Amino acid sequence: MINALVLDPSMIRIALGRALDRGVGTEAPSSIAARRGALAAVNGGYFRTEGSYRGEPAGIVLLAGKVLSEPSRRRPGLAVSNLGVKTRLAVVDVAFQAAVVASNKFHRRVDGINRPRLDNEIVLFTPEFNGTTLTGPAGVEAVVAGGRVVSVIEGQGDAAIPPDGWVVSAHGASAVWVRDNLKKGARAGLQSDVRLSPKPGFAPEFVIGGGPRLIKGGRPVAALDPGIYPDGFAATRHPRTAAGVRADGRILLVTVDGRQPELSVGMTIAELAALLIELGAVEAVNMDGGGSTVMVVRNRVVNSPSDFTGERPVGDSLLVFLR
Repeated sequence: MINALVLDPSMIRIALGRALDRGVGTEAPSSIAARRGALAAVNGGYFRTEGSYRGEPAGIVLLAGKVLSEPSRRRPGLAVSNLGVKTRLAVVDVAFQAAVVASNKFHRRVDGINRPRLDNEIVLFTPEFNGTTLTGPAGVEAVVAGGRVVSVIEGQGDAAIPPDGWVVSAHGASAVWVRDNLKKGARAGLQSDVRLSPKPGFAPEFVIGGGPRLIKGGRPVAALDPGIYPDGFAATRHPRTAAGVRADGRILLVTVDGRQPELSVGMTIAELAALLIELGAVEAVNMDGGGSTVMVVRNRVVNSPSDFTGERPVGDSLLVFLR
């Protein structure tokens, strides 16, 4: 079964709904939509599905000019703006780099934002993530507020994230740099650079990760997407969710049910791209799919989610509101 919302960009706006209004945790799209008073919703980007960081985005999240999750696996993003008289979308590639700056002169590259910290990494945690970092006792964490290090925590982890600051969480060689340069009372700042390609003709209110890119200039391009995806992801039929824009500016939000032989077996990525072209898309991107695929309209799930338990709690959703 296929469900498609064809939206007049002058009559609606699209917002990013985060599960539980945090950067970690999951929530059903119907719950997010009801809580936010949305007219409609579909599931959003890829996310971590298990552990204490369940719901953490597995891809770019740029919200109000602030990077809350870095790009992942060279996958593209969906940029959205509601400024002016209409809502606009663009599919973009995202390049991002950031560094912690100590005492205005010592720099150290940031490996990740609001995600689990791996060996020898520096990960930055912002207030949008959670009340604490959820980290284990290994490594060191420098808590920054008001531009200065207010505390340095070792052998404990799970540092509280100040509402007006951030936490630098480090392990191994990166922890040595933090101990040497981010002592209590030291000045601390951030440098970051985000580049969207092709640069959209608007300032995005948010960018959310997806992939692969399905349509560019009215032509299917998924086979050219450099993103890394699991084996069988593209060629096997699955439930799918996609977002796109037509030549007339109308916005498409599409779901395809699958994994239910009596109802729908789903689509391959090539079949999904063909469907979007049939619907008039000139730009489109695949979002998270599988058991996450869901469409909600006026507080009712209108598709048939493939999980036996029904609608799957996800990390975020695309929400539709009337202007």
